[in-house]
Amino acid sequence: MSTPAIAIPGYVTGTWSIDTVHSDISITARHFMLSKVRGHFREFSGTIVTGATPLESSVNATIVATSIDTNNEQRDGHIRSADFLDVEKFAEVTFASTGIRADGEDYKLDGDLTLHGVTKAITLNLELNGFGPDPYGGTRVALAAKGSVLRSEFGMSFHPMMETGGAVVSDKLEVIIEIEAVLNQPEA
Repeated sequence: MSTPAIAIPGYVTGTWSIDTVHSDISITARHFMLSKVRGHFREFSGTIVTGATPLESSVNATIVATSIDTNNEQRDGHIRSADFLDVEKFAEVTFASTGIRADGEDYKLDGDLTLHGVTKAITLNLELNGFGPDPYGGTRVALAAKGSVLRSEFGMSFHPMMETGGAVVSDKLEVIIEIEAVLNQPEA
């Protein structure tokens, strides 16, 4: 265990596996430009590596595209179709970090998001919520990340318009991530 350059109580270096039971990856889109509809991805995995300092850390994650769940089977089927995720061709969504930057007491997480067969650089606002023991003798880390992406930048061209001129579904998707991960291999 080493001390990071930015003081974080209980900071632990090592490799962590995302605990999917205690984590959530969701997206939110505007519907009829009025309400927000949220979808949760139910199947995902990932690895976090905490470096000697938080700025030397990395994240890699994979989401199973068919696992989108908006609490409506008909809408889920449409989101899985070629109009949106096109899960027949693009079974996974992936994220690989390329860097972490300090942003006050929080961080900016830069990375490459591959969605719908297109890879784009994105930045997420990252909040490190802490490190601590769990009741099973393990060590856990919790973090949250938020950001947004435009569907059109990832080749999703389905944009029906209402007669009044507004979009049926917004181009902008809000991304909300809450992660709890378990330490695999502490560093020497």
